[in-house]
Amino acid sequence: MQQKIAAGLERAFAEHGFAEPSVEDLRDAAGVSLRTLYKYTPSREQMVRMALEYRHQRYIAQVFTELPADAELALSSIFDRVAEWMRREASHGCLFHAAVAAAPHDQALRTLLQRHKTEVAGRAAAATALPGREVDLTLIIEGLTQSWSLYGDAAVESARRLSHGLRQPA
Repeated sequence: MQQKIAAGLERAFAEHGFAEPSVEDLRDAAGVSLRTLYKYTPSREQMVRMALEYRHQRYIAQVFTELPADAELALSSIFDRVAEWMRREASHGCLFHAAVAAAPHDQALRTLLQRHKTEVAGRAAAATALPGREVDLTLIIEGLTQSWSLYGDAAVESARRLSHGLRQPA
């Protein structure tokens, strides 16, 4: 039941932002009664957190599952998978950043954002044999995510070009 609710909430927030959907809209998106929605998420803040936790798990699975063993191929695959995610899921940017922008003083959302980005960077560094380059990888992946709506596949090619320098000593 929680996964069904989380999936519906994620869809609603991704499509309509964090301010627009009413609780009734969120209930409808989750496909449950208001009572059931509040049983699992007693506040709007918890609805947002549940949606983001669900999105985090989906993103990690999409980008990092079964990457090639070769570090260079893994890096290229990560960029391709981020691009595919942007095509299908997030053509206007990162939902985590949007959530923090909608509630800039919510420390729990800031913590979720930081945890998500830290895990993405850590997994990328491990998969690409680039330990210690997490900040660089974050910058490139975030740049790809944020510029996708403007440049599409050209952003992927730019990420690839920028990543070539990562094998040089920092």
